[in-house]
Amino acid sequence: MKRITLPARPDWRDKARAVGFGFHVMYGEPYWLDDAAYAFTLDEIETRIEEPSQALHDMCMDLVGDIVKSEEALDRLAIPEDLRDVVQRSWQRRDRHLYGRFDLAYDGNGPVKLLEYNADTPTSVFETAYFQFNWLTDQMALGVLPNDADQYNSLQESLVEAFEQFSKEPIFHFAVMTDNEEDRGTTVYLMDCAVQAGHRVELLDIREIGIDAQGRYTDLQDRVIDRCFKLYPWEFMLREPFARELARSGDVFIEPAWKAVLSNKGLLPLLWQRHPNHPNLLPSYFADDPAASSLSDYVRKPLLSREGENVTIFRDGQEFVSAPGDYGEEGFIVQAYAPLFESDGGFAVLGSWVVGDRACGLAVREDRSRITANLSRFVPHVIIG
Repeated sequence: MKRITLPARPDWRDKARAVGFGFHVMYGEPYWLDDAAYAFTLDEIETRIEEPSQALHDMCMDLVGDIVKSEEALDRLAIPEDLRDVVQRSWQRRDRHLYGRFDLAYDGNGPVKLLEYNADTPTSVFETAYFQFNWLTDQMALGVLPNDADQYNSLQESLVEAFEQFSKEPIFHFAVMTDNEEDRGTTVYLMDCAVQAGHRVELLDIREIGIDAQGRYTDLQDRVIDRCFKLYPWEFMLREPFARELARSGDVFIEPAWKAVLSNKGLLPLLWQRHPNHPNLLPSYFADDPAASSLSDYVRKPLLSREGENVTIFRDGQEFVSAPGDYGEEGFIVQAYAPLFESDGGFAVLGSWVVGDRACGLAVREDRSRITANLSRFVPHVIIG
């Protein structure tokens, strides 16, 4: 693994705008970097990233059933007591799921280490599946990259294949906060994948979902919503006023309700309990566990958090760096500190994608801080050698 610099495509901004990638700049800062890349060997991708990602996903899936049957575990994960049956029945039905993204620490040496599983509402899927692949083919055509360069990226094909597994009879609704440009762009891209799979689709703002007299979710045309992808976290949905109708909504929503278990940072200590000393796991504990005091270099994370908010890194037991935010009310976990790949570009986190139940793609984000937050940058990757 190494970070390389290369000439940016002269027309990449025009290409970004043409495909709706308006969020290549966010918060006044560049988000997409066209003049840099992370280079890997094929063996490194296959043995250090793809195989461990598949193993981690299988371990996570093996754990879900035990968590949803345990009131103690659901307490630990702060799943609202009055809606736990929604999560449990979703798993019992084996409601079909779509995708997720592992955040992995890897500095080019030793095994990757799981930082967290973004199993419910991961973003950067468009950048990973589509725009970085176009970057690769363009740079090869320009002679900047060799003709035999490659990319660990079957994400788009995998998404289309996954959408093909859902019934094509009902309209497939896609709900998102439409005034968020990144979330909207991500959702529109997934809609396109669903169209390629043969679905009729409809975009709506999640705030526009209504309830009819029978307690069914409806769109603005008063059509019953039978299938709905939502780019909106389950920890928010379970606390919404309309959540009382979830018990009778069945398997309407994707991701399914059981993903609330895998997207929770409390998954990390539960994985460590099940698989102690696994090479791809970091020692992790709930913050009130006496065993947590055994860690001197560690990261404290809220059970529920987005964009690195309220994450704190401790070195030798002393606070080293922290990020502000509005999370933490539900509790914290602590996880042993793992160094990230460091270069002149900052600190890099690997985002390893799983679609359905198959590892299938890689995203790399880097940040000037050791805590990857909302100002992180997306850097394409390439396989050479």
